[in-house]
Amino acid sequence: MSATLHPNAVHVADTLISRGHPGLILTQPESVHTAEQAAAALGVDVGAIVKSLVFELDGEPVLLLVSGAHRVDTRRCGERLGGTLVPASAEVASEVTAQPVGGVAPLGHPTNLPTYVDRALEAHPQLWAAGGHPNTMFRTTYRELLRITAGMDVEMD
Repeated sequence: MSATLHPNAVHVADTLISRGHPGLILTQPESVHTAEQAAAALGVDVGAIVKSLVFELDGEPVLLLVSGAHRVDTRRCGERLGGTLVPASAEVASEVTAQPVGGVAPLGHPTNLPTYVDRALEAHPQLWAAGGHPNTMFRTTYRELLRITAGMDVEMD
């Protein structure tokens, strides 16, 4: 790893390694805090970008790992998850993940958030997710993402 890797990304890399992933985090020279920016920087389809979004399900924080090509239909997704789903505020998202919005990784948070993974991500052989900071990314697969996050697959749209 580079000596210039942001401390959040180092923590995410350590968490990845502890869960059997190589832990390689890439730092991009430009911001990749949106799915579109990340896809352009990596030269991949926007659908292969994993957006880590904090929502509240019946008032409790949950993490949704969503394809960059999708928007979450809170009504339908909430029904699938058995409750009322609303986006969490930026303050709540930062508090429960200890990572900045736009760089939230799927793991490495102070607590294990219930995690739901967009089934549409399965269509891509390689996925890219944020590494804990807006300029960092790591590569994974759908099956590996489910495993390393203990996530449950759900149709998000």
